Amino acid sequence: MSKMLVAAVVAFAVLSAPSARCGEFSADLVYHNAGSRTAAHSGKLNVADRKIRIEPPDLAIGFFIVRGDAAAAYFVKPAQRVFMEAKQSSELTQLLVPVDPDDPCRQWQAMAQIAGVTDQAAAWRCERIGDEAIAGRRTIKHRGISPHEDRYLIWIDPRIDFVVRLEADDGSTVEVADIQEGPQPAQLFEMPAGYVKFDPQKLIDRIKQSDVWVEPPQ
Repeated sequence: MSKMLVAAVVAFAVLSAPSARCGEFSADLVYHNAGSRTAAHSGKLNVADRKIRIEPPDLAIGFFIVRGDAAAAYFVKPAQRVFMEAKQSSELTQLLVPVDPDDPCRQWQAMAQIAGVTDQAAAWRCERIGDEAIAGRRTIKHRGISPHEDRYLIWIDPRIDFVVRLEADDGSTVEVADIQEGPQPAQLFEMPAGYVKFDPQKLIDRIKQSDVWVEPPQ
């Protein structure tokens, strides 16, 4: 499995830093493995200003609710009816946030710092390549290099201030396709009723009290 597909199902960063203007829209998230143009996986994306919902290709695993307006992000697992905080993020999920099409690295760097995956010596670097049309929509193409030296080609739609295509250095891609602009249902960005918060520390404490826990040697 490519690193971008793995990244699609890991924790989503909190959008507490200032972000670019972003409208409301829904879209498909289409994933291509390196060397293949067949759409192997497809998820969903809903955006309403600084509220984002990402549904990975396998919805049974769970989905992300990101509330930039409340500086909170959660991973929701419907099968267990639980949710958990998601303050760490992959580079892919850090990229799927509203940005300034002329200066996207500013927001990506803020996301990396919020997620705690960088230090002050490391920073996103961006190079604008030019304009390009994708599916009839004007985009601004950038070359981006992450603090970990991962390299991407990135296309940003200035109409919605959002990434519409990512291409990793291994050739795998993620596309935001079939964009439908318009108001999004508010309930998409709310925690489902009856769900309880999962606290990993409480689980660890319970295991420590069980017969299976063995204290590590001092």
